[in-house]
Amino acid sequence: MRHNKKFNHLSRTASHRAAMLSNMAVSLIMHKRITTTVAKAKALKKYVEPMITRSKEDTTNARRVVFSYLQDKQAITELFSTISAKVADRPGGYTRIIKTGNRASDNAPMCFIELVDFDENMAKTPKKTKRTRRSAKKTAAEAPVAETAEESVASVE
Repeated sequence: MRHNKKFNHLSRTASHRAAMLSNMAVSLIMHKRITTTVAKAKALKKYVEPMITRSKEDTTNARRVVFSYLQDKQAITELFSTISAKVADRPGGYTRIIKTGNRASDNAPMCFIELVDFDENMAKTPKKTKRTRRSAKKTAAEAPVAETAEESVASVE
């Protein structure tokens, strides 16, 4: 029986799928955002999020476990230094998938997957804009200030 064995094989053998996900995970860790198909992005999300959780505690065993999946020393260093520091207080959901439309050649649904805390455009820092009102008093008050500044420059020369 095939109960509870739902897993997207991505039309690849097990070794090819493992190598592909490992390479994609390294690219995601190093570049913080990659463009791929939606099916691969969903598979990558399940592959890389447990590694990011594991990187929160920087132990030798955690590094060895993550290295067994990634096989890239620079990616391990990046993961355990910068990424783990940024996601230390986040309880999960380290990646975001944003769909970008279909690919022109074969109409495959495309998206980009990115690390959540590394996107400045979608950061949740509210911009405080101070609303001001234009009034006749303000423009009249600024005009003498500008004239005095010009007079002081003229007096120096």
